Amino acid sequence: MGKNKQGESTWKATRDGYGKGLVELGEKNKDVLVLTADLTVSTRANWFQEKFPERLFTFGVAEQDMISTAAGFALSGKIPFCCSFGVFASGRAWEQVRTSVAYMNLNINIGGTHGGISVGPDGATHQALEEITLMRVLPNMTVIVPCDTVEARKATINSASISGPVYLRLSREKLPIITKEQEPFTIGKANVLKKGKDVTIIACGIMVYQSLFAGELLKKKGIDATIINLHTIKPIDIETILKSASQTKAVVTCEEHLIAGGVGSAIAESLAVTLPVPIEMVGVRNRFGESGDPWVLMKEFHLMPEDIVAACERVIARKKKGKDKERF
Repeated sequence: MGKNKQGESTWKATRDGYGKGLVELGEKNKDVLVLTADLTVSTRANWFQEKFPERLFTFGVAEQDMISTAAGFALSGKIPFCCSFGVFASGRAWEQVRTSVAYMNLNINIGGTHGGISVGPDGATHQALEEITLMRVLPNMTVIVPCDTVEARKATINSASISGPVYLRLSREKLPIITKEQEPFTIGKANVLKKGKDVTIIACGIMVYQSLFAGELLKKKGIDATIINLHTIKPIDIETILKSASQTKAVVTCEEHLIAGGVGSAIAESLAVTLPVPIEMVGVRNRFGESGDPWVLMKEFHLMPEDIVAACERVIARKKKGKDKERF
């Protein structure tokens, strides 16, 4: 595990950045409240509780009550942050999120931790693989998937000022810190980490790191890739995506989530009506998670850098095949 010059680990979970962001918000704004559903420590809401115990509310295993109460707080001028595992916040309380939050377009922020199969030993019941789909289909909802703890902290702080609801997808597993404090972060604006001419790789969450690693492997093969950190899934930054896709004419999407309805689907929807290009999708295909070591599962579910490389090679081959057809 890497260390920086100050001796701090360079691998941290995005839920840690979320916890830090909550504390900073609490210090700046007395209207910020935190609500938890029997998962105060696991979601890092306990860091907020230690400083502002009078502004943290626990609901036990009752996500529906938590979301409904948050709606009442929001209507009273407060800024609630609801904390739970992503599978429960998006699944168990979906009707309340839909009707009491999204339909009302309230300023309620939902932190769903333990997203993806990198949750590890907790297994399928706790590995949220569907929440991006469930949240992005809701009108008014903003959906953010930070790539590291630094970005998660920024996303948490910025979410408080968003008009309308926000869903933050967060990790349990420690991830490499690949962004810097001074780098810009704007909700709804993707970050281009590297520019290339042969293929565009668009990723979120843990898959941003995997994509950067894949970019180095591709370079050795003579393939020059653009790599985009799409931290905001909704609203999607179609301008940045279109600009890169128009240059490379080939796109690979990467997500630690079901492909159906996820990030790949969102990008395909956008490109299909504006700039149809060959697309390959790296993600979970029509299966639930399972218990195991996080990185063993990443390999089992084909979410490793070599899987991204293979997808890039396939999509480039398709692009070339299309060019050959144009000659006849």
